[in-house]
Amino acid sequence: MSLESLSAGPALPEQAGRTRHRAGWRLAVGRAWPGPKARISLAAVALVLTLWQLSGSLRWIDPLLLPPPSEIWVAAQELLQSGYRQTPLWQHVAISAGRAVAAFVVAIAVGVPLGLGMGRWPTLAAVFDPFVQFLRPLPKIALIPLVIVWFGIGEGAKFFLIFISSFLSIVVGAAAAAQGVSQARIRAAQTLGASPRQVFSHVLLPDALPGIFTSVRLSVGIGWTSLIAAEMVAANAGLGWMVINAGTYLRTDVVLLGIVLLGLTGYLFDALLLLAQRRLVPWAGRDA
Repeated sequence: MSLESLSAGPALPEQAGRTRHRAGWRLAVGRAWPGPKARISLAAVALVLTLWQLSGSLRWIDPLLLPPPSEIWVAAQELLQSGYRQTPLWQHVAISAGRAVAAFVVAIAVGVPLGLGMGRWPTLAAVFDPFVQFLRPLPKIALIPLVIVWFGIGEGAKFFLIFISSFLSIVVGAAAAAQGVSQARIRAAQTLGASPRQVFSHVLLPDALPGIFTSVRLSVGIGWTSLIAAEMVAANAGLGWMVINAGTYLRTDVVLLGIVLLGLTGYLFDALLLLAQRRLVPWAGRDA
């Protein structure tokens, strides 16, 4: 043992604390720094935005047909200050999001139990499946005349169009998730004396939840795309209405701004559902 090592002595507590702090900081930075896949995605987005901006700045494409990002940014600042048609921009976003969320919540609350029941009991599936399979591929815009007759031109019509677009896909997805549950597990639980309620809560639902979340995410996307059709029904505010109205005045910068906001809001919905899935279904993707 050398003299230097003897004289150094053990590390002081404050030195150990600083070492741990530096190690924790490096770990946090490493986690926050985007991985290879994220960096490729960011680079792709940056490249597309650059080419898009150049196409307008260099007049490769008429800015009236495809305004560059700089013009969309100017339109966003303008609408943030003065709104669109006497309605603040944030209110257009909030109105559309509120309509969609209300319809999504009801569609999930009704569609998931019905789908699970159809997947579990063939008789129930035989009753509802013909109607679900007939209505699901039907273009929802074709329902607008009937919806106006049934619900008028108020919020009920908009709610119904978004609801029916989401509900039917949720039912099909939940039924498929229930049918995919291992029958061996169900029989094993019954053999051990589990009641029907326990079979549902401890076997069927945990096994089906990953598939249910996947179907809900897809269905929410489908319902969100129906927003413009819903807001064609005598609306005077909302992102879908703003896009349609701006198009009639050739405000393509506002149209594209509305499309960007629709995409970002839909992306946020999906991100929240994915976060909920990771919290509520941590076993998804694990081997059985």
